[in-house]
Amino acid sequence: MEYTTEMEKAMQSAHGVGYEIYMRKHDVRMEVEFKREKEYKKGRLLVADLDSKLHSNI
Repeated sequence: MEYTTEMEKAMQSAHGVGYEIYMRKHDVRMEVEFKREKEYKKGRLLVADLDSKLHSNI
């Protein structure tokens, strides 16, 4: 996969590191991936909460 400048900008903006460092340093990669997983779980909980509130009002 080719890594584009837009992807680099997004990585820098979201995680404060470039793709090159992300790929070279295991500890940085793990930190980024743990952060992504935490954000994903938080989002899933939010969606589940909103979904339950929507369906309980019907």
